[in-house]
Amino acid sequence: MSSNYRNFRNNVPWLILFLEAVFIVLFYFLFSHGDESRSMVSYTAFQDVNHMVIFGFGFFLTFLKRYGFSSTGFNLLIVVLGVQCSVLIEDLFYFLLEIPHEDGLKRITKAAVSITAVVISTGAVLGKTNPVQLILMTVVEIIVFHMSRWINSMYLQVPDDIGMMHVHLFGAYFGLAVSSCFSEPSPRSEKNASTPKSALLSMLGTLFLWVFWPSFNSVLSVDNRWEVTYNTYFALAVSAVTAFTFSAMTTKDGKFRMAHIHSAVLAGGVAVGYAANRIRYPWIAMILGLLASVITVLGSYCLQRCLNPALEIHDSSGVHFTFGFPAVLGALAQVVLLVAENGTFLTSLGYSVMFHIGAFCVTISMALITGLITGLILNLKLFKTTPVTKYFEDQFYWEFPHLAVGF
Repeated sequence: MSSNYRNFRNNVPWLILFLEAVFIVLFYFLFSHGDESRSMVSYTAFQDVNHMVIFGFGFFLTFLKRYGFSSTGFNLLIVVLGVQCSVLIEDLFYFLLEIPHEDGLKRITKAAVSITAVVISTGAVLGKTNPVQLILMTVVEIIVFHMSRWINSMYLQVPDDIGMMHVHLFGAYFGLAVSSCFSEPSPRSEKNASTPKSALLSMLGTLFLWVFWPSFNSVLSVDNRWEVTYNTYFALAVSAVTAFTFSAMTTKDGKFRMAHIHSAVLAGGVAVGYAANRIRYPWIAMILGLLASVITVLGSYCLQRCLNPALEIHDSSGVHFTFGFPAVLGALAQVVLLVAENGTFLTSLGYSVMFHIGAFCVTISMALITGLITGLILNLKLFKTTPVTKYFEDQFYWEFPHLAVGF
């Protein structure tokens, strides 16, 4: 079996080269430049988002003690492939719908934001998928996410900057659906754990994400970019304070738990992304950040002990309570703020509320259904699913010259 798997891994470079050749040909025929002189996105803003996706998530996923090479390396691979695929899909939609093309910098920024959905999904199956499965999941998820955005924009009249914030919701539940199709690791597996060094590197990724999250939420805003940045920062600040508070309150010895801090400090940024453009006072963003952090800490406790064992879903990096729960809270907050802003539930307001609820339902439904189908496809014998005994193992994919063990 190890010999067959080694031959399978040797075909990975050819798959990547084939996919890149297809991208180059499609770029030649489809890609056209917009008006680069009037870009709505600055290079600094794009750089912030790029830092988040590459550095932030790359280190964020390094918490497993024997999977650091794969966490950072495979993250870079799926990001660079996914961004190219995202730009092409976006360009194809513009071509088919005869919509004027946007400038190149905005296109690549939207692609970098879109690939966040794939990176979040990767966290749910971290250590259990091989490179071919990750590449296939990346292409499928990017296509389906753009279809979900297109449905929400064309039929439910959801603004594009708000529709893009569904990346957290879509990525979390797509990843969980894929993960449900993979075998669970042994509860006694020593590899499915962290060391102080891997936890510190993962926390470094959290800090990168925390610093750049205001840019992520505001990069596509048109009229109130500074207001979105302002609200996001306060939501993040309160979620960080709340994370420390509830971490100490929920442990028996009153000590802080790094896993809580690692996840909950980002919850405010996820939740406020949906509603930041409707928040007129910072105290609203602060309350949202507090609630998001609370449900993340308590959710991690409940899900790991109750829901995940019952559903037999192994969530490698806790994307459900790190991104899924706060995203649901943010979608709900958006509807509440929309009603509060208008004061009375008029007919037009009712339609608007139903459209936002419909967008939420479309996003999560497409994520779960297509994620489940993708997970079933990835488990076909053709893709040589990683043996359970080799889960969370760098040495299965990477060369370690000082070790004399081969596969």
